[in-house]
Amino acid sequence: MLRFEEINYLYLLLSILLILGSNIYFFHWKSKSLKKFGDKKLIQRLQIGQSSIRKKIKNLFRVFCIIFIIIAFANPQIGSEIEEVKRKGVDLMIAIDLSNSMLVEDIKPNRLEKSKRAISELLDQLSGDRIGLVVFGSEAYIQLPITTDYSAAKLFLSSVNTKTISSQGTEIGKAIDKCLSSFDFENSQNKSIIIITDGENHDDIAIESAKKAKEKGVLVHTLGMGLEQGGPIPMKDKRGNIISYRKDKSGNTIISKLNELMLMEIAQSGGGKYIRANNSRAGLQELINEINRLEKKEIGTMEFTNFKDRFQFFLIIALILLFLDLLILERKNEKFNF
Repeated sequence: MLRFEEINYLYLLLSILLILGSNIYFFHWKSKSLKKFGDKKLIQRLQIGQSSIRKKIKNLFRVFCIIFIIIAFANPQIGSEIEEVKRKGVDLMIAIDLSNSMLVEDIKPNRLEKSKRAISELLDQLSGDRIGLVVFGSEAYIQLPITTDYSAAKLFLSSVNTKTISSQGTEIGKAIDKCLSSFDFENSQNKSIIIITDGENHDDIAIESAKKAKEKGVLVHTLGMGLEQGGPIPMKDKRGNIISYRKDKSGNTIISKLNELMLMEIAQSGGGKYIRANNSRAGLQELINEINRLEKKEIGTMEFTNFKDRFQFFLIIALILLFLDLLILERKNEKFNF
């Protein structure tokens, strides 16, 4: 079993794209500048001792050297034994709405980002509880099966956006059903579902699904993301700038509002609690209080233990690449002609 002790360092791998982009821009700029300097054939004769292949190889070594150093910082660890680990907690499934209306900015920075931050803060305060993640629009999908790996949960959470699902809409009933199917009802753990949405429901089965969950002993809580006055749904370009707002067939700007009544009914039917988020709070503490009210029962899970650090192997590879970079000169080797 492989895991990373400091998984957040892996986000630095995104810097590789910046480095590659800078290199491409530099070579393009250099080539363009040389063309202005003089005749192409004359420049090639002046650079006869230079090897473009060697330069590319050296750049490749440097990029991979940085990659392996970043992985070393994240400290890969390998679990060598499997043991039964006892822990007390509850099983918790979180369903997050990824419909376009979650991009409304009545709650800053927008409803979706506020939801993700609330979940991340919730993860920081859990201990021993198992958690899973469902994403939904007009369909619902399991993004993360139920687990005690909070680092993995955060990683999966950071990757979700409105493009994660191709089908738009808000089918809360399907989200509840998908959460229910994710639970193992053979264990005695208390179970809860948290639905995070603006409540613009497009189905009629949400209430029935919440009642079905309650009958199975699963509480359904709802967290309303949005304000009563609502706001327009932004359309953004690739840079994240708002270029327009979504309109209906008549050309009028669509205003998305929090459907508080629907979310209250779902929570009441599911035996849970409705909480409304706003710009000053996300209802985090109230959710934690509700979860902590449940009796936390002990459960044994088979997990990898005795994890051993493996960062040193990646550092060695990085040092070898750095040595090869220093060893290879940019001048051509006359014997091999490159």
